[in-house]
Amino acid sequence: MAVRKKPRKNYRKGNKNRRRFTLPGRLLLAFKLLAGITAVAAMTVFFILMYDLLTQSTYFRIRRLTVEGTHRLTEKQVAWKAGIGKGANILAVNLSLVRKRLLAHPWIAYAEISRQIPDGLSIRIQEHRPLAIVDVGRRFLINHQGEIFKAWETSDPANLPVISGLKLSDLTVERQSQSFPHSGAASHTEAFRAVMQVLQLGQQRESVLPNQAIRRIQVDRQIGLTVYAFDRPKAINLGYNDYSGKYNMLAKLLAYLKRQRRIADFDRIDLNNPQRVVVNPVKIESRGTGS
Repeated sequence: MAVRKKPRKNYRKGNKNRRRFTLPGRLLLAFKLLAGITAVAAMTVFFILMYDLLTQSTYFRIRRLTVEGTHRLTEKQVAWKAGIGKGANILAVNLSLVRKRLLAHPWIAYAEISRQIPDGLSIRIQEHRPLAIVDVGRRFLINHQGEIFKAWETSDPANLPVISGLKLSDLTVERQSQSFPHSGAASHTEAFRAVMQVLQLGQQRESVLPNQAIRRIQVDRQIGLTVYAFDRPKAINLGYNDYSGKYNMLAKLLAYLKRQRRIADFDRIDLNNPQRVVVNPVKIESRGTGS
C-alpha cells in the first residue's frame, strides 16, 4: 500500500519579513526614531545654549586690542574700520568679515586678524607704499608693484614723481593678495615698464636721480622717457633701454660739469643716444671791468 505524502506548503517570498513588522515591531521602530530625533534636537539646543553662553560671557570680553603695521593710518582708524571696540566678545567676532572690512580701505594692502584667548584681539596690516602719481586726465597713486591702489586726493602725498603721457590702458589696478608681504603680478605695457625701471633705479642708495629729486616723468611712445628733476627742473632725455648705463653716464657728466667753473648749471641733457650725448649748459656771464 503506497503512503500518501503530505503536500508541501509553499511560502511566498517576503512572508517572513511581513511577520516581523507586527504592531510591537512598528512601535519599537517608531520609538527609536523618536528617540533619535529627540537626541539630535537636544544636542542642537545644548550647543546653541553653549554658544550664547560663551559669546555673551564677560570673561571673553575684549580688553586688549593691538594693531600692528600702521604708518599712515592710526590705530584708532584701523579699529574703527574693523568695526571692533573694547567690550565686544572675542568669540562673537567674525574674523573673515573683519578682514574684508579692513581690505576695503584703500590704504590697506593686507590684513590679518587673530584671537588671543581669553580677552585679546590682534590686527596686523600692511599699508600700500606710494611710489608715484600717474596723471591720465585724473591722478592716481601707484604702489611699488606699479599698480593703482587709489585715486589721488589733496590729503595724499604730493612730493612724488608725477608720470604723464600714459593711457589708462597702460596700467593695472591693484589686486588683493593672500600672501604677506603684498606682492602684485601686474602685466604692463612697454612704456610703463620703462617708467618702472627708472623709478626702481631711483630707489637705489646713492642714485644719481633719486625719486625724491624727480618732479615729473614725461612718456613719449616714439622717443621714450624724459625726466624733469632737481629744484629747478632740468630735462634729462633717457629714451628707451639701458637705463643703468645711462645713469652711470649721467653721474660722470654731472661730476664733470661740477668741476667746470664757467658752467653753473644745465637746462637739458640728451642721453637718448649714448654715442652722441648732448648737453645744454647754462654759462656764467662774465662781468665787465671798469676802466
